[in-house]
Amino acid sequence: MKQLIIVWHSATGGTAQMALAAGKAAADEPGTHTRLIRATEAGPEDLLAADGYMFATPENLAAMAGLMKDFFDRCYYPVLGRIEGRPYACLICAGTDGTNAARQISRIATGWRLREVAGPLIIHTGAQTPEAIAAPKQIGADGLARCAEAGLSMAAGLAMGIF
Repeated sequence: MKQLIIVWHSATGGTAQMALAAGKAAADEPGTHTRLIRATEAGPEDLLAADGYMFATPENLAAMAGLMKDFFDRCYYPVLGRIEGRPYACLICAGTDGTNAARQISRIATGWRLREVAGPLIIHTGAQTPEAIAAPKQIGADGLARCAEAGLSMAAGLAMGIF
């Protein structure tokens, strides 16, 4: 059975909703086992045990969230040269942009020699004021459906041996 992990961080709930939607859909795919792991709890052993990855983060100040960066910092060298060729995709929750967080994850994945199997899925919340940025987020049905599709596609690709 193929193992998919979804490593995520969320401060206001938007990214959590996205990761959960992807994970729930992926869990329905026969032939795969899907685990959602908070970035603060994930470690090199989780990456080594998995066949594929989804990374989910908010974009904060035009960058991936600090706790997601901490995950990559803690895991980068212990798995370097040991996970090459494995598939990944990312989910980004952003106010209006999200591209720099996706670019940062892509650079790390390139260093690990991972294979991007889907472009970054960026969901925009439109939050622009300090109050809106700090407020709890609610991802709409369309956004959650896109996240579920991404999770199912990743799990199906793993199960079928495409990735």
